Amino acid sequence: MKDLIIFGAGGLGRETLFQIREMNRVSPTYTILGFADDRCVGLTVDDYPVLLDKQGLCERTEDTCVVIAVGNPRARRQIYSALCGNPHLSFPTVIAPNVICSDRVQIGKGCVIGFGAVLTVDITIGDFVLISNSCNVGHDAVLRDYATLYPAVHVSGNVTLGAGCEIGVGSSIIQGLSVGDGSILGAGCAVVRDVPPHCTAVGVPARVIRRHEQKL
Repeated sequence: MKDLIIFGAGGLGRETLFQIREMNRVSPTYTILGFADDRCVGLTVDDYPVLLDKQGLCERTEDTCVVIAVGNPRARRQIYSALCGNPHLSFPTVIAPNVICSDRVQIGKGCVIGFGAVLTVDITIGDFVLISNSCNVGHDAVLRDYATLYPAVHVSGNVTLGAGCEIGVGSSIIQGLSVGDGSILGAGCAVVRDVPPHCTAVGVPARVIRRHEQKL
């Protein structure tokens, strides 16, 4: 059994705790020590302690798996950047036990793939990607580092999602399109044309309503 700490004691952290406990029921792998969070050290969340903050993890000398359960991709990137220099920390990918995933899917480190997700064939997933519950990802899709799919997103074949993009709840992207780095799709979008980098798009069909230069 490997010691594990979940970074982030909010809603996604609690969902990830539930997911890892269900994973352990199928194949005991992790000893869950508790949470890390900069805001609430010393509290108890879902019967697990918030043990330490980011600095405490940076200084930890015991070998520990860390799952970064934070929805915002820029925050995930900042947390990893702070922690990655500690050689005692590793960042496993955690996949819910009922995920359907072929052996022709490449998945990077630090990803969280939630309950009911379906990943078909020849998909490439980068590091620290979040695929929430009930998402579908089609053939030959590419999800770059820190891409974030909120629940019930449908990604068709040959779609490319840029680094740090956020795809809102219930959105759909038709085949062959791309969503640029850092772009945000509002809930329920229907994407029928490429979305450029660093913008916000909403609606059916999705249209750009704002451009921004915030980098990952």
